[in-house]
Amino acid sequence: MSKNLVIVESPAKAKTIEGYLGKDYKVASSYGHVRDLPKGDKAIDIKNRFNPTYEVTADKKEVIKNLKNLVKDAETIYLASDDDREGEAISWHLKEVLKLKDENTKRIVFREITKNAITKAIENPRSIDYDLVNAQQARRILDRLVGFELSPILWKKIKTGLSAGRVQSVAVRLIVEREREIEQHKSKSSFRITAIFEVEGKTFQAELPKKFETKAEAEEFLKNCLAAEFSVENLEKKPTKKTPAAPFTTSTLQQEASRKLYFSVAQTMSVAQKLYEAGKITYMRTDSVNLSDDAMSSAKNAIVNSFGEQYHKSRKFTTKSEGAQEAHEAIRPTDFSSFEVTGERNEQRLYELIWKRAIASQMADAALEKTTITIKISNADQKLVATGEVIKFDGFLKVYLEDTDDEPEEDEANGKALLPSLTIGQSLHLQEMKGRESFTRPAPRYTEASLVKKLEELGIGRPSTYAPTISTIQRREYVIKESRDGVPRKYVEMLISDGKFSDATKTETTGAEKQKLFPTNIAMVVNDFLVEHFPNVIDFSFTARVEKEFDDIASGGQVWQDMLESFYGKFHQSVSDTEQVSRQDINSSREIGIHPVSGKPIIARLGKFGPLVQIGDSEDEEKQFASLKKGQFIENITLEDALELFKLPRDVGHFEDKKIVAAIGRFGPYIRHDGAFVSLGKELDPLSITEEEAIQLIKDKREADAKKHIKSFDEDPEIQILNGRWGPYIKKGKDNFKIPKGKEAESLTYAETIEIIENQPEVKKKGRFAKKKS
Repeated sequence: MSKNLVIVESPAKAKTIEGYLGKDYKVASSYGHVRDLPKGDKAIDIKNRFNPTYEVTADKKEVIKNLKNLVKDAETIYLASDDDREGEAISWHLKEVLKLKDENTKRIVFREITKNAITKAIENPRSIDYDLVNAQQARRILDRLVGFELSPILWKKIKTGLSAGRVQSVAVRLIVEREREIEQHKSKSSFRITAIFEVEGKTFQAELPKKFETKAEAEEFLKNCLAAEFSVENLEKKPTKKTPAAPFTTSTLQQEASRKLYFSVAQTMSVAQKLYEAGKITYMRTDSVNLSDDAMSSAKNAIVNSFGEQYHKSRKFTTKSEGAQEAHEAIRPTDFSSFEVTGERNEQRLYELIWKRAIASQMADAALEKTTITIKISNADQKLVATGEVIKFDGFLKVYLEDTDDEPEEDEANGKALLPSLTIGQSLHLQEMKGRESFTRPAPRYTEASLVKKLEELGIGRPSTYAPTISTIQRREYVIKESRDGVPRKYVEMLISDGKFSDATKTETTGAEKQKLFPTNIAMVVNDFLVEHFPNVIDFSFTARVEKEFDDIASGGQVWQDMLESFYGKFHQSVSDTEQVSRQDINSSREIGIHPVSGKPIIARLGKFGPLVQIGDSEDEEKQFASLKKGQFIENITLEDALELFKLPRDVGHFEDKKIVAAIGRFGPYIRHDGAFVSLGKELDPLSITEEEAIQLIKDKREADAKKHIKSFDEDPEIQILNGRWGPYIKKGKDNFKIPKGKEAESLTYAETIEIIENQPEVKKKGRFAKKKS
């Protein structure tokens, strides 16, 4: 039996570390947190300085039993959970539950899983940092208090099953307010002038710096240019440089992985966790941009060996945000000489991104030459300007260039074009000049990555909270992440070419959205209720201030119970005050007009299964209902839009002597035929779908269902063998069962199928081992 026991959080990490430590060490896993606050109102003794009661969670009882057996035989126990507040709390909970003694218990920390880091940690143990533990306790207790007291208020006043949270509600508020900002935006048009000149067979583009506000002004300018001559008035070449970005923090990794790899925030953290546990990267929850001296030396060797001495430049970065833990490191490879890793494709892609960003941070600036050409118009005061950029030395650009969330203007001139060789006074031949109508845009909707960026800018949340917060608001259906098609918009384009002027009205698609965050109607209602009655809880600066107070507790500057005391008094009073608020006073319904035929009121409101419009008041026994379509909101749906909705359900036609009906349900538009339902998806509208289109959908669905079905059994019709996304499987009722390798689905007998069902191995629940760094 090994005389040293090391307890880490995950089994993958345990396996990696055990390979480094040898036979005298046994490495075991706690599978994350082992105990938590129980459900119900007995978890926190508010009157006794918020004293918490913890209990071992049901899924960890067997884990604790196994760890206790290992502790009995160990001379020294090393608590090696992660080097942050959550990790410190896990070590403390383990110490308490396992009844570990101070004399043979040591706390060790490391931020990379390499032999060197593990050995150093073993050689430099410390005791549990109770300030970090208390900061974690304060966060957990405060968030429990907020959720436990706010959620029932939402159930009573708005809708059963709702929830609220300190950080999640602020994130929802940002998305709701952005949606309203977009809705209220009034687009203004202007005209942008661009010109293409030809010099010795080569062309380049120039632009008028100022836009014209009206078509008449743009047209007058263009027609005036028909008789103009153009020449180079000024030519300016200016050296400039680009500097690399700092290595990744949790936030910047999530943003860049979203932009470059199209990962969700949760996916980025899941893949990064695997890379960390495999010893490939440093710890992925960090707000520091710092690199250790060893890392900088390793990066230098990799750069010099791969690209040459001239490509290296040593850099120290500092974190701008308050409360950042500078003793920690940015996210980086543990071995800079490894350009790539083996493993799943997404692990390889994310590792490559991390390697490039970290290595680029230690590389030389890119040297550029920016050229600006000012072009004189012989019969006008305005000047055209062309800009170009030439890379003289690529430096860090050889490896990496950071993306941004900026949305480029339509038809923007290429500001980095390579310009032809010109001289001052040289005449230029105009190939064409264009005046195109463009429109102002509202602020863009948030993506997961840009929401993380905004939360970080406001000081809300910390590295461990971004991913779970964004997952939570989507899971609870306050926010939907999806792509939406744009809508057609007309614009005017004027052109002068070959001595002639022409103009035309063209059509473009505008407003298309790709993987953006949209608020639901329930988000709007809940947000307004919280803003009105709990302004502190959902206030941006207040939420950021709470985060700083957690930081103060972590550094020993504040007593955690005092912090909770100052928060809870005002909060609880607000909860009590809302008891007096009538459900009718909450902005969850509005009368939008009168039905033109019946004269009854039409009301938009929240229903049991989502937002709807209703003809007739609550006492009307003959009231009618229609569900809102995607993108429609209770607060701004018009009478005209509502009347359209009441055209559903509509009879589309007949097929096989049975009626086809189109409607909108909880999960979107569909057609119903002979008791079967077929989704319409994004392509077809229930208000306009034809009988022919509907019949084809029904046939396609039947064909897909037939391919899915492999066989069933007379002995038990509930049992079927079906084709699924991952291959054949057995379905009994609502349960699915995997078919063992070597078994042919088509040839399975009823007896063999029953045997497979009865001997199916127990499936580990998803997320059990990953829980819970939040």
